[in-house]
This record gives sequence, C-alpha cells and structure tokens, in this order.
Amino acid sequence: IRSPSYSAASPDTPFFLTVEREVVQKRTFTRWMNLHLEKCKPPLEVSDLFTDIQDGRILMALLEELSGCKLLHGFKPSTHRIFRLNNIAKVLTFLEERNVKLVSIDAADIADGNSSIVLGLIWNIILFFQIKELTGNIKNRFPSSSSLSSLPNSTDSDTSHPSTPCEEQRLPKTPKDHGRAIKTLLHWVQRRTRKYGVAVQDFGKSWTSGLAFLAIIKAIDPSLVDMRRALEKSQRQNVEDAFRIAHYSLGIPRLLDPEDVTVNSPDEQSIMTYVSQFLEHFPEHEDVS
Repeated sequence: IRSPSYSAASPDTPFFLTVEREVVQKRTFTRWMNLHLEKCKPPLEVSDLFTDIQDGRILMALLEELSGCKLLHGFKPSTHRIFRLNNIAKVLTFLEERNVKLVSIDAADIADGNSSIVLGLIWNIILFFQIKELTGNIKNRFPSSSSLSSLPNSTDSDTSHPSTPCEEQRLPKTPKDHGRAIKTLLHWVQRRTRKYGVAVQDFGKSWTSGLAFLAIIKAIDPSLVDMRRALEKSQRQNVEDAFRIAHYSLGIPRLLDPEDVTVNSPDEQSIMTYVSQFLEHFPEHEDVS
C-alpha cells in the first residue's frame, strides 16, 4: 500500500491527489524545476517528471542548484535498478540530514515513478528550499513585522551556501516550522492585498477571482493594475491579466495557467509555489505594517 502525499495547508493531514490536481502539480512543479535546472552547466530540462526523475540525476542537479552543495559527483549513470536506487538514496539522505520532511518516501517509490510520492517529494523540496527560505528572510530582516510566533534565526535562511562541505547546513527543522512558513507567506500576502480591499484567507479559493494576484502586483507597482476595472472583468480574464503583467512587467515566471486557478478548489501547493516568486523577486517591498 502506497502512502499518500501530504496537504500543504495542513502538513500532517494525508490526502490522495485527484487526477486533475495531479496534472496541475506535475505541470507547475516541472516548470519550477526547469527554472532552476536551466542554470546548470550544461542546462538540464525535465520533460516528463515521473520518468526523468527515476535515475536520481535530475534530483541531484536540482539540489546542487538550490543548496550550493555538490551532489552530482556521486551520481552513477546506469540502466540497472540497483544503481538508480543508490543514486536516489543519496538524494534522500542529503534531504534527511537537513530535516526535509520525507514521510513514507523511499528510493523505490521515486525509481518507480510513483506519481503521488514524486509530487510529495518535489513539494517538500519547494517548501524547504524556497518558501521556508524566503519567509525566514522576512523574519530576519523585520523581526517585529509578523504577529506569528518566532521563526528560525538567520542561519536557517542563509543563501550563501559553500559548494562543499555542507555539514554546517544540517539544521534542525520540524513540521511545525514548515506550517509556520506557509502562515508567514499568507501573512505577507495579506499585508499587500488588504490595502486594495481583497481578502485572502488561504491559498485556494481566495485566488479564483484573480484579484489577489492583481493586488500583489499593484502593491509592487501601482501603475500596472487598475483594480476598479478588474472588478468589471471575468475571473479568467483577471487571472490571465495578472499572469501576463507579472511575467512581462515584473519578470515573474508563469508557472500556472488560468484554468488551474478558476476552479472550485485550486491546488494550494501550486499557488504557493507561484506566489512565493513575488517575494523572491521583490523582497525589498517588504514592509513593517
């Protein structure tokens, strides 16, 4: 029996991905991975996530780019399963040493391309290396800016990683820290959207109108969005406008499609992955309000 992946909004609550949600996550996570893999030398690209991940090379390259640690020197190219399992085991050991959450994920699941397990692994990499990193930086720059309980100290979010060794980066992190990172990202969003009358309560249904995306863009550059005109447009048009403006005017990569958002229950992990890019690209717009 395969263990399910885990919901981001409630990190300890298991759920089985619907087919639609799996498709959205696969596309979003693939796009996110390729943003980082294109920085590799030579550049790499994921075409089919569930297949390309099976020998461990893509995972090693991704984690090298995210962490600054050297992993690919341990990669053993081979079509034999035992070597693929060994490559993936090295990746999982690297993540476990940093307390990246790996609930019921083992090398065999990844080598077999088990879709829900692969997506759960990539989500936890995104949560740890992007969302937690970025929200930790908020707390470090503005220790009094959040009403949330204290976050990890500055060493937890240091982006100046030495290439090797990496032992000093093995810092304790708990599931509670991961949930706190999501709450901090939500708090960051709310401070930007509330000034334009847009209530954001979660990373799901609050985004279907497109107004939350537009409000974040307007908070960064007020000249780019007319919120009054947006109220007269359809949800799909607002989402499309937001993605287009963010891409062409702010340089925010387009990880989502409008149809991923304008549904009854959008995928929260995918929306968080996309929204965290605004914080990544415009950290200087953090305020203490």
